[in-house]
Amino acid sequence: MGLPLLSFIIFTPVAGAAVLMFLRGDDAVRWTALGVTILDLALCVAMLAGFDTTTHEMQFTEKRPWVPALGITYALGIDGISALFVFLTALLGSICVLASWVAIDGKVKAFMVSLLSMQALMLGVFCALDLFLFYVFWEAMLIPMYLIIGVWGGEGRIYAALKFFLYTLAGSLLFLIGVIVLYFNGGETFDILALTAQDLPFPVQSWLFFAFLIAFAVKVPMVPVHTWLPDAHVQAPTAGSIILAGVLLKMGAYGFLRFSLPMLPEASVYYSTLMLSLSALAIVYGGLLALAQDDLKKLVAYSSISHMGFVTMGIFALNLRGLQGGILQMFNHGVTTGALFLFVGLIYERTHTRSIADYGGLMKAAPVYTAFLALFTLSSMALPGTNSFIGELLVLSGGFAANLAIGAAAVLGALLGAAYLLGMYRKVALGAASVGVRFKIRDVNAREMAAILPLAVLVLWVGLYPKPFLGIIDVSVKHLLAQVHDKGSGP
Repeated sequence: MGLPLLSFIIFTPVAGAAVLMFLRGDDAVRWTALGVTILDLALCVAMLAGFDTTTHEMQFTEKRPWVPALGITYALGIDGISALFVFLTALLGSICVLASWVAIDGKVKAFMVSLLSMQALMLGVFCALDLFLFYVFWEAMLIPMYLIIGVWGGEGRIYAALKFFLYTLAGSLLFLIGVIVLYFNGGETFDILALTAQDLPFPVQSWLFFAFLIAFAVKVPMVPVHTWLPDAHVQAPTAGSIILAGVLLKMGAYGFLRFSLPMLPEASVYYSTLMLSLSALAIVYGGLLALAQDDLKKLVAYSSISHMGFVTMGIFALNLRGLQGGILQMFNHGVTTGALFLFVGLIYERTHTRSIADYGGLMKAAPVYTAFLALFTLSSMALPGTNSFIGELLVLSGGFAANLAIGAAAVLGALLGAAYLLGMYRKVALGAASVGVRFKIRDVNAREMAAILPLAVLVLWVGLYPKPFLGIIDVSVKHLLAQVHDKGSGP
């Protein structure tokens, strides 16, 4: 219909945040924020309904001059690689509002404004087709996320917020240097599609590959630049952890997909073995760290490092199955790990402890809670019939095709995942009742169920019928692979 749909999707949360500034009363702020996020989600559903899965071309495109002297434009568009993450961001935005309804009882207006601002910036990252615009969205995300951790986090929130800010700022500054180098070597344009069509010399590609690698690796995060993640997750409020796990970590992997592979194909092929090795290290190391945790939130945080290792392994396997699995697993991780952090937050609100040893017997005290916890635990283990199974299967298939030893390491990581997840669930749900906890537990209420059910539906939908989701990404993935293999013969 010619409507700037992507602009509406990005700026609806901004408009909502502006409205919140004039409201009085915490309940009015909460209900308005929820309404804004639901409206944004409805726009994203409309976007998916009108998405053409038969083409790799950018869709719903918008382009307007912004800084003509430097060739900077306000350019938006999505393809099959970004469409799912626009939808996921909007969905988790609504869930974050619901998860914060009771948990955030101070400075509610400021929190919801930060949350909506964060959502708008994350959506902008997935929609930007101008490199400078992308960087603006990418860098500006630091501010609301820093506030969410630093103002509404736990006792160590200042340390965690500063650590998060410094790590990601360092990566962002290196990314900015890479953007400038790319601008002058790519025809003095910030147009992402035009830059993708350039043939850069291998030395330039190689330098840019490592500049982007450090920037994106911090966001993923990859070992050894992962140490900010557990502190940020543990100290962040529930909504902050959901955003971090569900969307923010995906932006590093999205950077590899949008910039490293299509713009630096020779370097991506040449250094693919290095990336596969780092991915295998993250899978095994993250699994071992998760296995050693007695803090429920730390366990889920370290599991994210392992699971994101599967994502980067799929991406740099540089074959169809691996790349499809990596992208699908990005989406699945956002659903499943976002849900697990939601469940950690729900139990923490009831007990004010995250120690696994303090729980026990929850199946009798909160049967609905433990039933859904079982579903998301099995999903995180990639049990057949759940969403993570098809993604992990594709990644393992692609990983083995690329490198047998790397694939074997990934299998070890999957076994570690089963060990720490089943151990956690046994202690929390099936163990002996913990004195003083069992009698304070209440089961989930209607508001909490409203946050849980959409994620549970996606776990089963993708697990039992993944075709629609794979159909969205299929043509774009094949086009990306063709770009890499056509130009990526090496130096």
